[in-house]
Amino acid sequence: MSWLSRISLKQRALIALMAVVAVFFGAIAIPQLKKTLLPPIDLPIVSVIAPYPGAAPDAVEKQVVEPLEDGLQRVDGITGVTATASEGSAVLMAQFDYGNNTERLTADIQQAVNRVRPLLPDDVDPQVVAGSTDDIPAVVLAASSEGDDNKTLADKLDTYVVPALRDIDGVGQVAVDGVQQRAVTVTVDDAKLAQAGLNGAAVSQALQAGGVTLPAGAFTDGGVSKTVQTGGGYTSLDQIKELRVAPQGDQGKIVRLGDVAEVAEQPTDIVSVTRTNGTPSLGVVVTMGQDGSAVAISDAIKDKLPDLEKDLGAKAELTVVSDQGPQVSEAISALSTEGLLGLAFAVVIILVFLVSLRSTLVTAVSIPLSVLITLIVLWTQDMSLNMLTLGALTIAIGRVVDDSIVVLENIKRHLAYGTERTQAIVTAVREVAGAITASTLTTVAVFLPIGVVGGLVGAFFGPFSITVTVALLASLLVSLTVVPVLSYWFMGSPKTDGQSVEQIRADAEAKEAGSVLQRWYVPVLRFATRRRLTSVLIAVAVLVGTFGLAPLLKTNLFDQGEQQVLSISEKLEPGTSLEAADAAAKQIEAMIGKTDGIEDYQVTVGSSGWMAALGGGTGANQASFQMKLKEDADSTAVVGDLRDGLKKLGPGIGEATVAEGGSFGNQDLKVVVKGADEKKLRTASETVRKEVAKLDDVTDVTSDLAQSIPRVTVNAKPAAAEYGLNETTLGQAVTQAVRGAKAGEATIGNTKLDVLVKSEKGAKTEAELKALTLITKAGPVKVGDIATVRTVPGPVQKTRIDGALSATITAKPVGDNTGAVSQNLTKKLDELKKDLPDGVTVSTGGLGDDQDEAFTNLGLAMLAAIAIVFLLLVGTFRSIIQPLILLVSIPFASTGAIGLLVITGTPLGVPAMIGMLMLIGIVVTNAIVLIDLINQYRDQGYGVIEAVVEGGRHRLRPILMTALATIFALTPMALSITGNGGFISQPLAVVVIGGLVSSTLLTLLLVPTLYAMVELGKERRRDKKAAKREKSAAAELKDAAMELSQL
Repeated sequence: MSWLSRISLKQRALIALMAVVAVFFGAIAIPQLKKTLLPPIDLPIVSVIAPYPGAAPDAVEKQVVEPLEDGLQRVDGITGVTATASEGSAVLMAQFDYGNNTERLTADIQQAVNRVRPLLPDDVDPQVVAGSTDDIPAVVLAASSEGDDNKTLADKLDTYVVPALRDIDGVGQVAVDGVQQRAVTVTVDDAKLAQAGLNGAAVSQALQAGGVTLPAGAFTDGGVSKTVQTGGGYTSLDQIKELRVAPQGDQGKIVRLGDVAEVAEQPTDIVSVTRTNGTPSLGVVVTMGQDGSAVAISDAIKDKLPDLEKDLGAKAELTVVSDQGPQVSEAISALSTEGLLGLAFAVVIILVFLVSLRSTLVTAVSIPLSVLITLIVLWTQDMSLNMLTLGALTIAIGRVVDDSIVVLENIKRHLAYGTERTQAIVTAVREVAGAITASTLTTVAVFLPIGVVGGLVGAFFGPFSITVTVALLASLLVSLTVVPVLSYWFMGSPKTDGQSVEQIRADAEAKEAGSVLQRWYVPVLRFATRRRLTSVLIAVAVLVGTFGLAPLLKTNLFDQGEQQVLSISEKLEPGTSLEAADAAAKQIEAMIGKTDGIEDYQVTVGSSGWMAALGGGTGANQASFQMKLKEDADSTAVVGDLRDGLKKLGPGIGEATVAEGGSFGNQDLKVVVKGADEKKLRTASETVRKEVAKLDDVTDVTSDLAQSIPRVTVNAKPAAAEYGLNETTLGQAVTQAVRGAKAGEATIGNTKLDVLVKSEKGAKTEAELKALTLITKAGPVKVGDIATVRTVPGPVQKTRIDGALSATITAKPVGDNTGAVSQNLTKKLDELKKDLPDGVTVSTGGLGDDQDEAFTNLGLAMLAAIAIVFLLLVGTFRSIIQPLILLVSIPFASTGAIGLLVITGTPLGVPAMIGMLMLIGIVVTNAIVLIDLINQYRDQGYGVIEAVVEGGRHRLRPILMTALATIFALTPMALSITGNGGFISQPLAVVVIGGLVSSTLLTLLLVPTLYAMVELGKERRRDKKAAKREKSAAAELKDAAMELSQL
């Protein structure tokens, strides 16, 4: 690669111009880069939501879940299906592996649903929903107004707020949530219907037939092709009123619907209640488009809020409930600050070692230039600045300067030898070009397995590895082109004062040998190479001692970090009415309002809407709270206060759990209990729940196996046939009386509304249902006379995982050693298995499984990285033995990483494991530079020990410079000085710093020792073979001489 330097020195103006162009385009790219919380990642789940209004869970299971489940299980690529049948709806979640083609799987699932659709009830219309990190709302607003009802406020939002927000660049969708649904109700007059000889069924049939639009074909009229269509659907209330209702048989007469029924547009029954800071409100959810930036959208919305509040009215208020923008801005600011501090520390280290301001500036320019080139690549590839790519850039700051340090230090040495400037630069670069190229490629190579490792790690850290790879390759390019040119311009040879080049070199060598570092290092190195076995045994003892610290090492998946959004989930007894759940929620609201550190809060009681797609609850007995913390609030302290407050409220609020939002991955431990027998499943799940609750370091242990609730059943008696009724017609009549029977759709204005047929006298109690009078051909009859009406227990919901009935017990781990908690849970389950009923199985899931999968995948990635590095080293050194020396050193490098993790109490999670992966490349980087120079001395005729000492002596300064520059560059991140955005960078930086400390000592002492052992062993074997050959040749000469003497 030294040819790049030769070309650069010949084309210095061109290289300078290219650097200026890079700075120019970098200045353009930085403000245009999208700024988001997370990279766009397709979640490995596709949901099928199938509302079935009024149906009981067992009916939903048989008629909806089972057909859909059979269809989904035939889709290739699906790893599991979780189905929940609840009151009036079914939710099926199809899981698959990260990295699968989500669009293809979504299309395949849609096709499977379409094939099953004819088997479903007529009024069930399943919807397929796929999600990604882009669907996480960028901003959620709460709208409230004292003088406006729900519909009026919703209309104002649709008129003023929604269009204004959609006009913001980068906004994908804007939706108003929490609006009470409306419907066209047709309330029939039973007496008038009876006089006309009609009943509710005739009205429903007429509405269904009258609201149909049918294509009737096409013909050519006067040379013009025209399509024919019959019907046009309902577009006004008057059109429905004018509908004629015909009798179903010969008896009765045709009547105008408006004469026998009241037609009106009315709100449907309330299924949810939303309040913000205690005031009834509606939600405005804003999501980003593909080209959106969370920060830009957040800033634009904040600028528009005052004007939008004026448009809504004097008493209206728009409150920001959640906002990605500030979190992203704080993370960018924090990581940028830590990166700049790291840059400053690295520059100081270089200045201390080189004692030259010019040399320091030449080296330091590689950092911003490499970062700018990386940002340009991110911009051209439409990647965003997010927590992962920003973390990668801050980590890379400590590494991108290494190549330039090695190049510049060697140039400075050759210039000090009195060599002509151009020749000195070319010679210096030629000596190290191969080494730094190999070392950079090995560091880059360790990230290749991340792209194919799959799972959560591959999905989240793909952008991270791309960013680091680009930064390192950019630093290599800068070190071989820009640094030699700047060295030519700003660095010169020392004054000769009439001395010869040989004398100048000798003086420089003597000065270097007399430095403090070399006076300390060379004797230690000579001892290590003389007492090779002792040195290796000391290293092995340190390694064994470090592994002995493993039990003290904490493990987790991801560190939660400091959160700005908290949530509370409340679940009351099954069958609890919306009014009772709302009263319980108000108690929690009052407690939240008194808790320090909370800026705003919002509660939704009842149906959780779109959260059903992710398994969220939809019952009236549930409530969810979302809290936005103040900027200076301590999330851990607030969580503790909230949990204490919930305990004080007592059992009247049901089960209430606190969760921290915005973390990566699943943060709950789960136990899945499966069984074919529902009674055994209930017993086993309760046993498991109680045992899990006894574990240390877990809280909020809950089970999703719902208790039964009272259900009113209506079964036709044989006498019903005398009135022309059966189970179906009786069910239609009862539905009409209880909630209204859907009889079509109407488009009023631009809104599509359901048309519901209701009885004039509805039934709200069991007694009213029995007394309900039905109009039949044989005359009026009460429901209680022709049907058995009684209250029986019934399930609230049924959950099936891969076709088997199941229950899931969920627990939140306390503290940061979730790996130990997961192990304790597994041991407890192993003890429980022998006591469970026959046919019941238990298995772990959630956080524990995610952590095991991530660690397994990263372990495989490390093995693959070692194999790739080995292949590159074999190609570099044209040897198998020397690369093995470097590979043996890799486990020794982990000693510092593990030790520093234990000392600082930092858990070994995915970010720390990524740091371990980086260490594989970093450990061999300096060793390559060292071994390459030692080999050059060996080629020049030096002995093994002499070559090792000379190589170590000359590479001591650049190795220490690169190590200390990286360590000090990462120190601000390891200390998390800013306190924001460190949950990925901090553990990674701790691992790299600890590993660099041990690997630097390893490179300077153990690697030369192992090299000497191997090469001296080779020499001894060569000497033995040579002696053997000489002895054999001497014997042959002696024999020949004897033969000659005999002649």
